Parts: sequence; C-alpha cells; structure tokens
Amino acid sequence: RFGVGIVLLNEKNKVFVGKRIDNPGNFWQMPQGGIDKNESYLEAAKRELKEETGVVTVKVIKELDEWLTYNLPKNLLGKIWGGKYGGQKQKWFIMKFLGKNNEINIKTKKPEFLEWKWIEPSKLPEIAVNFKINIYKKMAEELVSLELN
Repeated sequence: RFGVGIVLLNEKNKVFVGKRIDNPGNFWQMPQGGIDKNESYLEAAKRELKEETGVVTVKVIKELDEWLTYNLPKNLLGKIWGGKYGGQKQKWFIMKFLGKNNEINIKTKKPEFLEWKWIEPSKLPEIAVNFKINIYKKMAEELVSLELN
C-alpha cells in the first residue's frame, strides 16, 4: 500500500507522536496514512495530518527523496486494511507546526489516537512498534542532519 508519513515538529523541535487506539500498549506513532486517487503526496500528507490530529498550521521543511517501507508481522496480515496489503511504502515529510497546542485535536471523526505527546527525536526508535523501528531510526537520523533552528 502506498502511503505518506509526517514528522511534525513543534517550536522546540520535538516530534508529535500519538498512542494508537487499536494498539494501546506502550507504542506511539507519527501521523501517517494512505494516498487517495488523484492526490499528490503533499496533499495526502496534509489531509492525513488534519484527519488524525486536526493540525493545519504547518510549514513543510522537507520531503524525503526515498520511499521507506515496512512489512506487517504475520499476526497482523489479513487483519489490517481489509487484508489487501502486507505493508506500506511511504513518502515522508518533515513539517514545522506553526500553531498552538490547542489546535491539536485527536478526537476526530475517525479517531486513531488515544493520547498524544511531544518527544525528543532521538526517542523515536524507542517508542515505535517493532516493525516500524527502521523507519523511525531513519527519521531520527534525518532530523539530526537537518540542523533545525
């Protein structure tokens, strides 16, 4: 399945993560989702961000050149996405959140997150579900190389 992912940074360059409703263990994830037909990658990223977090006040810092992929573990195959896909191939964006925290609303039409928080980029690999750890390591490395102010 083709999708997008969003690294959302606040004014302190901490990363937005949410705890998934369908996996409430101690796993957190960044906003992500599928690309609709006739939708650009950036349009998909902004739509997913709004659908999952309510956030619209952003500036795009970077679109990563390469596609990042993950495969679902065997126990989730056939259960997610109606069983049609075995993983995702994602285009990732790094965005700066220019609004205030009260813009963030995870109680959306189809909520995906139970709660949310801002974390240090270096913590990304520690909070990710095991089959997404490599993507989260890559994002942590990418943020270090960006020299954010």
